[in-house]
Amino acid sequence: MIALVLASASPSRLRILEQAGVDPLIRHPQVDEDALQASLPEGTPHVRVVEELARAKAEDVLEREGPSLAAEARAAGADTLIVVGCDSMLLVDGRLEGKPHTYERAMARWKKMRGRHGVLLTGHAVIVADLTGDAPLVVTTTATDTSDTTVHFGAPSDADLDVYLRTGEPLECAGAFTIESLGGWFIDRIDGDPSSVIGLSLPLLRRLLEAAGFHAHHVWRPELRV
Repeated sequence: MIALVLASASPSRLRILEQAGVDPLIRHPQVDEDALQASLPEGTPHVRVVEELARAKAEDVLEREGPSLAAEARAAGADTLIVVGCDSMLLVDGRLEGKPHTYERAMARWKKMRGRHGVLLTGHAVIVADLTGDAPLVVTTTATDTSDTTVHFGAPSDADLDVYLRTGEPLECAGAFTIESLGGWFIDRIDGDPSSVIGLSLPLLRRLLEAAGFHAHHVWRPELRV
């Protein structure tokens, strides 16, 4: 049995997994994303940036809470622990854009990107740990990969943008937008994986699990695996 841990504070990522049949353990990473990004060498490929951020989140959770997670997983009958970390950034004009944090930054970004398109890069990291030995856990696999989806933005009015941004919804979202809620009014279409735009690519996670020797249904709720 597998215990899957989502290393994220994102309600959207949790919702994706729950709707896909997974009840993950939730742990919030404590990673200074801006500092980590600044520490990477100049010219680091964009996909590596989001993968390193995703890896840092998964590793942080495992390092800080590994023993307690292993104990909780064992108590539930699991013999394998899988920690999943994700990070999304929007690539526009060759520049990666993360969370705007403020109304002013979000408005400036929307005025630049409305009526245009950008590529949302979502890095994924999967760390697999064996729980069957005497040690609390033994890491057997660490893998990363990135999903890219092209997002075609509409051209919302300044009035709509003002109201949207004042709700605060997109201020802590990569690229200053959401697609599954209010922001969906202002996205014309996407080319690629819709779950990746929300924050976690189910197809990419499936491929990472398969590369580690697991099937997607291995992490589903028990009642779905009869």
